[in-house]
Amino acid sequence: MTTDWATDTKGTGQYADVNGINLYYETHGTGRPLILLHGGLGSGEMFGPILPALAADHQVIAVDLQGHGRTADIDRPIDTRLMADDIVALIGHLGLDRPDVMGYSLGGGVAFWTAVKHPELVGRLVVVAANMSRNAIYPEMLAQQGQVGPDAVEFLKDTPMYELYQRVAPRPEDFPRLLGKMGESMSHDFDFSEEVRGLKVPTLIAAADADMAPPRHYIEMFELLGGGQRDGGWMGEGRPEGGHALAIIPNATHYSVFASPVLVAAALAFLDAPRT
Repeated sequence: MTTDWATDTKGTGQYADVNGINLYYETHGTGRPLILLHGGLGSGEMFGPILPALAADHQVIAVDLQGHGRTADIDRPIDTRLMADDIVALIGHLGLDRPDVMGYSLGGGVAFWTAVKHPELVGRLVVVAANMSRNAIYPEMLAQQGQVGPDAVEFLKDTPMYELYQRVAPRPEDFPRLLGKMGESMSHDFDFSEEVRGLKVPTLIAAADADMAPPRHYIEMFELLGGGQRDGGWMGEGRPEGGHALAIIPNATHYSVFASPVLVAAALAFLDAPRT
């Protein structure tokens, strides 16, 4: 893996003692609040290449999730539904008024459950490269996920995930523990199609054109939200009633889509569209 997560972008870093966890977050820019949630084994720093564009007109709050980056692990599983409670608590702690929430991969799952559990607290939702069912993931990817555990440390020492963790984590020696928890989390079957169908927050479903599940999976998510059912019409009258949207990001993979300028353009077009 050759992705470069190095960045000169620096924000104002703080900790929030919420929901039983000491959650690290950085604030960038000013404007309408946007909570930004990273992928598994990453941190807010992985968004360095796109933060300047996102923060140009938004107050971006980049969070380090449980056991990731500068947020130390606590005694509970890595579970997107539990981590969503951390984000809900952070919204209250910061006194934010219906911030938008954008998450990638693991962070996309956390963003999703934040909106599912507390739609009244979220303005708009951007879910990037997160799947609604485990069986949509390519079999070879499921096999790779099955190898994630404490013993995988040696295989990851030349990756940006390991380098970043060793550089910023409060307890760098906890990396094997994080791998164990991530492996356990990814081993469970899931199907959240009914929760997708029931989303009450305007949502952009985004994915790479070469993601870990086929493009049709993300189209199916959009269809559950009322998309792809009819012609959109001259005035957009045929678009989904909930304000939902779909973006398939070209020339991207699951491991690069989070830094794509095309993703940024799509996300900002969705987030900055007029609100009713």
